[in-house]
Amino acid sequence: MCVLGLGLIGGSLLRDLTAAGTPAFGWNRSTATVEAASSDGFDVSGDLVATLSRAEREDALIVLGVPVPALPAMLEAVATHAPSCGLTDVTSVKGEVLQLVEAHGLSGRFVGGHPMAGTADSGWDATLEDLFQGAVWVVTTDGAPEDGAPEDADWLQIWCRVVDMAVQVGAVVVPARARKHDGAVARISHLTHVLAEALAVTADQGGALALSLAASSFRDATRVAGTEPGLVRAMCENNREALVTALDETMDLLAEARENLADPHRDISGLVDAGHGARLRYEARAGRVKGGPTNRPYIQLRPGTTGWLDQLHYAESIGAQIGLLEV
Repeated sequence: MCVLGLGLIGGSLLRDLTAAGTPAFGWNRSTATVEAASSDGFDVSGDLVATLSRAEREDALIVLGVPVPALPAMLEAVATHAPSCGLTDVTSVKGEVLQLVEAHGLSGRFVGGHPMAGTADSGWDATLEDLFQGAVWVVTTDGAPEDGAPEDADWLQIWCRVVDMAVQVGAVVVPARARKHDGAVARISHLTHVLAEALAVTADQGGALALSLAASSFRDATRVAGTEPGLVRAMCENNREALVTALDETMDLLAEARENLADPHRDISGLVDAGHGARLRYEARAGRVKGGPTNRPYIQLRPGTTGWLDQLHYAESIGAQIGLLEV
């Protein structure tokens, strides 16, 4: 495995792959990051061309762990120096990444990925072992062959390698097409960031007393507002259409709540009851704590066999975890 970009996600992935005994090496543009990771005993370099040339020689699966704005230059380098390598990514948007990959002629070797894990911190110092343990790892299915035709064999092999990589680091694989993924994460991730920023600003405008009284509910609701602003902008601004839809629905709910609170003869029971029920359904599906038992459906399939794509789309529609059977 070759990990390009050693921030929180890429660096944690390099840690876990190495701990699992998988041959893995990485690259980062920051000399300080390379020195820190090397001091921790990891095989990393600041020379992108040398790293990609090594990936080509060793038939490594390349993992793009850089922000979306850095992807065009990175994909150009991959197309030049490692054109035969399988390629995946860990970014929080999939549609725009897929378009960039297609523009660089690499779609036949690309399988998108998105681990639903992280913290508000960034950089090598924020990396953690077991960050992905029990977390959902979305593996995209755009370009999946219907019946394992010979011309699709390379893509299918790469797809299986990406699934296997996620499983190696303890993640739970859920398949999704890029557009479906982006619509879902707009609601449960990107919207969360926007609301956290708004909540943090509103509290701050309440002055010193408000901040002194802030306790666990405020801390939990605004945790992701501590994320580096550039990363928040990158994920939200690269998923505008889906995020605007989610924002519109949320603003309608908030506007109705405001109207009900402004009228002493009305109440907000509708929103509170609906929100409570939604939270309970989330807990029932995902478990109350990370790594705890879940009720997520589980589907086993044989990649490339007749009907497997229908199984993938069904798994997507019910948010099912998948496991691979040997072909």
